[in-house]
Amino acid sequence: MAARRSRRPRRARPFLWVNALLLGLLGSWYLFQPPARRAEVNQLLGNYLERNKRIDLVDVIWDLHQLYYSPDFVRAPARADGGDLYGGRPRPDGFPHPVRVLGNRGYTVGYSDVLENPVWAAYRVRDRDGPQPPAERPDRFEVDLRTSARVSPAAYLGSGYDRGHLAPNHAIATRYGEEAQRETFLMSNIVPQRHALNAGPWKELELRVATSYPGRFGEIWVLAGPVFGRGGARLPNGTVVPEAFFMILVDESDSRLRALGVILPQDAGTGTDLNRCLVSIDEIERLTGFDFLPELDDAVEAALEARIPARVW
Repeated sequence: MAARRSRRPRRARPFLWVNALLLGLLGSWYLFQPPARRAEVNQLLGNYLERNKRIDLVDVIWDLHQLYYSPDFVRAPARADGGDLYGGRPRPDGFPHPVRVLGNRGYTVGYSDVLENPVWAAYRVRDRDGPQPPAERPDRFEVDLRTSARVSPAAYLGSGYDRGHLAPNHAIATRYGEEAQRETFLMSNIVPQRHALNAGPWKELELRVATSYPGRFGEIWVLAGPVFGRGGARLPNGTVVPEAFFMILVDESDSRLRALGVILPQDAGTGTDLNRCLVSIDEIERLTGFDFLPELDDAVEAALEARIPARVW
């Protein structure tokens, strides 16, 4: 009879030890905090325990450090509710074409009939209690009759580009309802995106906006749009193909602001390190010809738009 092998005790997975250490540090810090700050911590930890919100314990620790000790926040006067557009509507400041502003139930979009593209989309996403699945995804895109370009969904067929959303289906559907969800499928909200980008890092950012960021920050404001550059590539119908895409995120906490800017080129795909795609809002303005957050106090706007965070939130 073969000798029985002795069983060695299994080693605990490394991440369990890391989580235990982080929880211990958080607990020690928590004991010395005032009641108001403890309430904020409790809210964040409650969202962490809701696994559908995609919040890691490392995110919790990082967010608490940022919230109370980060230099990325800029002091700003209290702001009246402005809906989708934090800091005002983007102003053309070198952008050479007319912009048609279109209001929708869950987002606002600036559209260029000349380029046959949306040039920016603005929306706000708040935290929500428990899972609220959206209605079934619409099965078709729609021509936006408010535009003169009236780009057809068929214009993208066989082009090698996806019909990419600026205001995302999932985030809008879960906050503003089924009719608002259908409006994200208007062609005035659609840009030509390579599939690897659309299904890769762009989708990852959209998921963070829809789940993780509201759970961590309470609410988040987003500006997204194309960067056209000088390439001049077009779809067969004449729609201009952007060279890259930007996303600007704004977080407000206790009369303080911070912002994060990202630029993703068309050739970005799975495995793209988002931390290497961080840029200042000043740089996005230079590349797009728009002045973002123009209604903020000049000093606040200048400080906010010049900063590049150390890492993606």
